[in-house]
Amino acid sequence: MTMRPVIEVRELKTYFRTPHGIGRAVDGVSFSIERGRTLALVGESGCGKSVTALSIIQLIPQPQGFLAGGSILLNGMEITTLKESEKRKIRGNNISMIFQEPMTSLNPVFTVGEQIVEAVMLHQGRSRREARAVAIEMLDRVHLPSPERIFNEYPHRLSGGMRQRVMIAIALSCRPDLLIADEPTTALDVTIQEEILDLIKEMREEMGMAVLFISHNLAVVYQNAEEVGVMYGGKIVEKAPTGKIFRNPMHPYTLKLLRSIPGMEKRGRPLDTIPGTVPPPTEFPPGCRFSGRCDRELDLCRTTEPPLVERDEGHLVACHLYKRSGVSAPVAEAQHETAGGRARLDLPHRERPVLLEVRGLKCYYPVKKGVFKRTVDHVRAVDGIDLTVREGSTLALVGESGCGKTTAGKAILQLLRPTAGEVLFEGKDLCRLGPKELKPLRSLVQIIFQDPYSALNPRLMVGQIIEEGLKSLKPGMTRQQRADKVAATLEMVGLTPDMMHRYPHEFSGGQRQRIGIARVLAVDPRFIVCDEATSALDVSVQAQILNLLKSIQRDFGLSFLFITHDLGVVEYIADEVAVMHNGRIVESGTVEDIFTSPRDPYTKRLLSAVPRIEEGPDCKRS
Repeated sequence: MTMRPVIEVRELKTYFRTPHGIGRAVDGVSFSIERGRTLALVGESGCGKSVTALSIIQLIPQPQGFLAGGSILLNGMEITTLKESEKRKIRGNNISMIFQEPMTSLNPVFTVGEQIVEAVMLHQGRSRREARAVAIEMLDRVHLPSPERIFNEYPHRLSGGMRQRVMIAIALSCRPDLLIADEPTTALDVTIQEEILDLIKEMREEMGMAVLFISHNLAVVYQNAEEVGVMYGGKIVEKAPTGKIFRNPMHPYTLKLLRSIPGMEKRGRPLDTIPGTVPPPTEFPPGCRFSGRCDRELDLCRTTEPPLVERDEGHLVACHLYKRSGVSAPVAEAQHETAGGRARLDLPHRERPVLLEVRGLKCYYPVKKGVFKRTVDHVRAVDGIDLTVREGSTLALVGESGCGKTTAGKAILQLLRPTAGEVLFEGKDLCRLGPKELKPLRSLVQIIFQDPYSALNPRLMVGQIIEEGLKSLKPGMTRQQRADKVAATLEMVGLTPDMMHRYPHEFSGGQRQRIGIARVLAVDPRFIVCDEATSALDVSVQAQILNLLKSIQRDFGLSFLFITHDLGVVEYIADEVAVMHNGRIVESGTVEDIFTSPRDPYTKRLLSAVPRIEEGPDCKRS
């Protein structure tokens, strides 16, 4: 006897009214999740994953958004036709949601305890004393230290991992039937990510919940979901048990997503990428929505939409490639863009000349107390680190949030003045130079920031943003020379010169990151700090940016300090690795040495927390 699903979504359609017409954000999505099981939705940004989740919990923004069709059954009850007052009783009680960014989801003016108590009193009808006891119990259940103290804290006083645990405590306080986790670990370190995912799995098994897990991290999905639905253009294009999806991906889009994941086995060759971007929901093509980006496109794909059909037991795929044969067979392996060996300079890595050397770098911040604000201690953000970056090579600086990685990067560039130490760039100690002496060197040492949207001036057009650096650091250039340089740099990063007349908000996340890279390249640097430059990007866009960084390093001999918490990216792009913990370097060496034979316990803990895909197209080749 089969168990009735906790949630059944049937032909769900969620549309939006826009100035450009009706946007079909979710356009006929169907799935179900049984108690105690997890379904993961994966795909690029704009595919409809989060809108599907918001539709289930009935939080679609109105009047722009509306349910255009389909049904949502919660324990057999249709919830789309309920009155708003009845939906409020379900929302947060029977269905709970963990949002991607806890800081914007938690109310900053209420303590953590008040926010949990409010949910318990509202949905469970408990007294304040009972609700307080439930709140403290939940804070303890999500493994927060000193739950009574955390109960009285405000969100801004907690770390990112602690805030995410608070969100889980709020979501689970009413013991929901369905938990929706929308990118719950995207911005977290691998060790905290592992703890949060283990916690969700533990609570799922204990409470018998169904979980809808939304993520673009395919390794996390592989380890935490029993079933996967791949979304593209508002539709599910492939759905199967997790093992089948990773072992035998049938849709070209799924295969491309898997092939774009960086890792040790792909070092020395470009990552597979998906050309173009997801079309906006007002401009979906008439046939297959992946047409135009697919390298196995048929004439039929451009005119006829493929149905989602079961091609193997439990394995559904919407693709015309299987129409004629009617058998389940893996999509032919995609060819890589180049078949050559790893791009490198003439000399082996260890024999290249040193470009930048950091000796005993320290960044201390005073802790002041009392009426007279006397200094009673110091925060040792960076506490005496040594680094060496060679010409045309990449040094990755890894570690958990708060260990001092970004502070070290900014201090090296003299954006923050260090407390002590030396930063030798081509033999010159940058720490001893004044602002006037530093200015001629500013063009040689640059930084790419994590969030390109906040790093680009929204009031300036792209051409003006790139030209700004040229005006400041290369004052001898004429207006025409600057315009030519801007156009050439845009082409270098895969954009077109006509884009210089558009504003940052008119571009996708990947395009904005390319603009940020163009701004840096325009001033002809030799050393670039990449501060989490790919952490906020989809796996397919991340692959494009990593390929771009490798190509410009090969063409121009650039050196990178790559600051990241994504160790899969480190495996792929770095030559050497330095592991940072509590302001100090605890281990360093070549990427092969660090990943194959780590020695420091902290390094071992970091590597053990990295989620791995143990089967799939690339794993079969290795």
